[in-house]
Amino acid sequence: MSLQKEWYLQELEKSEEHVPHRPMEEEYTFYHAVSSGDIDYVRENCRKDTFANPDGMGILSRSPLTNMKYHFVITVAMITRHCVEAGMELEQAYRLSDFYILKMDSCTSIEAISELHHNMALDFTGKMLLLQKNAIISKSIVMCMDYVYNHIHERITVNDLAEFTGLSPSYLSRLFKKELGIAVSDYIREKKIEKAQNLLKYSDFSFIEIANYLAFSSQSHFIQTFEKLVGMTPKKYRDRYYRTSW
Repeated sequence: MSLQKEWYLQELEKSEEHVPHRPMEEEYTFYHAVSSGDIDYVRENCRKDTFANPDGMGILSRSPLTNMKYHFVITVAMITRHCVEAGMELEQAYRLSDFYILKMDSCTSIEAISELHHNMALDFTGKMLLLQKNAIISKSIVMCMDYVYNHIHERITVNDLAEFTGLSPSYLSRLFKKELGIAVSDYIREKKIEKAQNLLKYSDFSFIEIANYLAFSSQSHFIQTFEKLVGMTPKKYRDRYYRTSW
């Protein structure tokens, strides 16, 4: 049978089934939410697990798992291009896309692909949100944010940042609070705890090793700070989120 004839027969069959694809507006609304940094919309979309809903999803493979993988690749590709158009650096976007597609390639269940999709969408959205914030943040504050990121394992003070940016400590503190809505010390503390969360989930470092690596004055200080910001102790956090295989 020729491809053309096969297509006409399939077109006739599908038209009689009356199972339409999802409206294009729904997909583009989601892509726009990601590229504009609309984290609330994307979280709600993930909560509803819209991606894994088979209603209106095109059939690209007779294998449900392979079908989901194909749709994942399409979604990542579309998100990548929307984010680049919205200002994400091209190489960063492509590397992020490659990373998630390679991770997806090893998934062995629809549930795993769906969870990875949510992580991917939220990751892109978070980066676009930060990109938008940076667009209205002064160069000095961006320099501070980069400094904290690159020296997260050291003890960082307002004086360190002031010296790095060439501003006085008092002026820098006021500028930081004005533009980010948070005190310098609180920002540093939050970033250290974010790093601690990743270490608790993805490494075997002990609590004292993490405390030392992030330059906390003591293990007890680290535990106290972690519990205050996260709402649970490092032990409870690791017990809940640690993965023996990633």
